[in-house]
Amino acid sequence: MKKTHPALVIFLFFLGWVFMYADRNILSPVMGSIGEEWNLDQTKLGLMATVFFAAYAFMQIPTGFLADKFGRVKVLVVGFIVFGIGTYLSGASTTFGIFLMMRALTGLGEGTYYGSQYGISSTITPKKYRGLVSAIINSGMAFGISLGFMSSSYFTYTLNKGWQFPFYVFAIPTILVAILIAIFVRDDSHKQKKQANQTQEKVPMKTLFTKNHIFVYILIFCSLYGFFGMLTWLPYYLQTARDIEASQTGIISSLVPWASIPGAILFGFLSDRIKSKKPLIISLAFAGAICQFAIPYTDNYNYLIVGLCLYGLLGKLALDPVLISYMADITPPSMYSRVYGFFNFSGMLSSIFAPYITGYFADKTGSLEFGFYLAGGLLIIGAVLFMFTSDNHAKGQSVKPISTVRKEGKLA
Repeated sequence: MKKTHPALVIFLFFLGWVFMYADRNILSPVMGSIGEEWNLDQTKLGLMATVFFAAYAFMQIPTGFLADKFGRVKVLVVGFIVFGIGTYLSGASTTFGIFLMMRALTGLGEGTYYGSQYGISSTITPKKYRGLVSAIINSGMAFGISLGFMSSSYFTYTLNKGWQFPFYVFAIPTILVAILIAIFVRDDSHKQKKQANQTQEKVPMKTLFTKNHIFVYILIFCSLYGFFGMLTWLPYYLQTARDIEASQTGIISSLVPWASIPGAILFGFLSDRIKSKKPLIISLAFAGAICQFAIPYTDNYNYLIVGLCLYGLLGKLALDPVLISYMADITPPSMYSRVYGFFNFSGMLSSIFAPYITGYFADKTGSLEFGFYLAGGLLIIGAVLFMFTSDNHAKGQSVKPISTVRKEGKLA
């Protein structure tokens, strides 16, 4: 069987993120309508996102082991089909309880994607292009966020189709993307793992829990806490706290992902060409925290727009490809699926808490601003802790398999 061209693989994985994030963000603009239909307070509105992300996070670590056992593509495709079915059934839900179950099912399906996808893409990408390729694939998140925000607002409030309609619309292309990945993406991880076992000793699991790994897990938790808190509540915040029309909130919220595209590509490109990624990672983390503070602090509409654009340019979506590349540098290739599973699990733990906690404090204080400030504070903590990572990881046990592969001029 002829090997698939890497550019096609990258494009399909880009599309995967487009529909993953479109599904997540068609919910945000219609939270008010769902709340009115089922008489929900802000805590329960936050619970809708929390249930989804809890199921998504739960799947991260098992996915790494399932991918090693059955193949990355197989696990990814099955999960993506479940994700499409769950999206459709979310729109068909007739009660709040059923809706929560369908969002959990959708989360389980989406949960197979991250570790499998980055395991494959990191394997086929030379080290000198890892940051850039990760940024290109990651930009699908930005397109998906924008697509979800704007289409949900448009279908629901401009065309008056009802909040259910966007879920039906996105279920179909989601399943089509799964089919295309099944047809065109090859997975040689089993063969590579067998070859690796013949030439090197089995890498212990503790390799994924060095000091550097642990501080990355903490930083991604802090980064994603603010990101998912913002994605969940930003359209609602703009409607209720800034008195912006519901039909316009999707467009304004989309400024964050659109601004992130050039930032992610730029910083991904730079990370491939600098000796140490540490200063860049710390700088982006602090910049993201400052934006989290500035967005709720300013009363000026224009400054709000600037703050949202800067957060997109310098925040989580710009930081992600640099961290993904950094993780590949400090981890044996044979453990990519598992390390990205732990990496994403750490980040997605925050998504379980952020929507609910933000809604809880909004009910208690009467304002959503506290959620932004809490997110900024956590990101500063993550940045400070990352300062204590060591720069000599290349001498550690975890990098021996990588150095062997680099001498051969390719990834395992």
